[in-house]
Amino acid sequence: MVDNTADVPTHGTLGAHVRVPKMAELVAAQLRRKIVRGELAGGQSLPAETTLMEEFAVSRPTLREAFRVLESEALISIRRGARGGARVQVPEGEVAARYAGLVLEYRGTTLRDLYDARTLIEAPCAGLLAQRATDDDIARLRAAVGHAESLMDDPSAFIRAHMEFHALVVDLSGNETMRVLNGMVRHIIDKANWSHVDLDAGTPENIEANHHGFKAHVKLVELVAAGEHEAAEALWRYHLQEAEKYLLRDNSMATVLDLLG
Repeated sequence: MVDNTADVPTHGTLGAHVRVPKMAELVAAQLRRKIVRGELAGGQSLPAETTLMEEFAVSRPTLREAFRVLESEALISIRRGARGGARVQVPEGEVAARYAGLVLEYRGTTLRDLYDARTLIEAPCAGLLAQRATDDDIARLRAAVGHAESLMDDPSAFIRAHMEFHALVVDLSGNETMRVLNGMVRHIIDKANWSHVDLDAGTPENIEANHHGFKAHVKLVELVAAGEHEAAEALWRYHLQEAEKYLLRDNSMATVLDLLG
């Protein structure tokens, strides 16, 4: 492998400009592939720099540039010092969620837009869950509902259990892509929900909303257990739309920037 860190413009048969990747990017790509395939496990230290330099036939500056690429992607962490080195980090949805939040802030995305996206993700997942749920899935849903019921008199604990139930519905649907997308949206939605806990926790309106939401959760579990996927999706869509009306009723936070900024 030749240590060539320059970009070389070339032209194909149609005259299109082709960017040749820098050597550091090629090294990063190979290490990235090993991480996402599980060949390098989370928490595992990468081989010594001298070993990797020999393996890839690159210089130390090139290897360290590759490390910076992977570090920016949160795929490795670097400890400096005599006992330092590069350590593998398992890809997490939180990284994508934080970046998505920045993009949404920059675009001036409204919270209504975000809540609408949540409905588009969660409602079909409720239907999928009703089609695919195992006995163990149903047991987990019932346990989650029972746990939330025990926290009804503690607004902060109840809303946490409420949000965890919503995440569980998507997680148990069996669609990994939806799980990742939901994690990106949920990162911001949860902040919005917490802001309302701070504003109106324990008020008559909040208590009533919590009871209505809890009843929807109980009903969803019944529909999932019965395998009624169309009814489950319809119920969950209605529940999410009602929650959106309640949470956005005062328009105190119009955009994602207002919430996260």
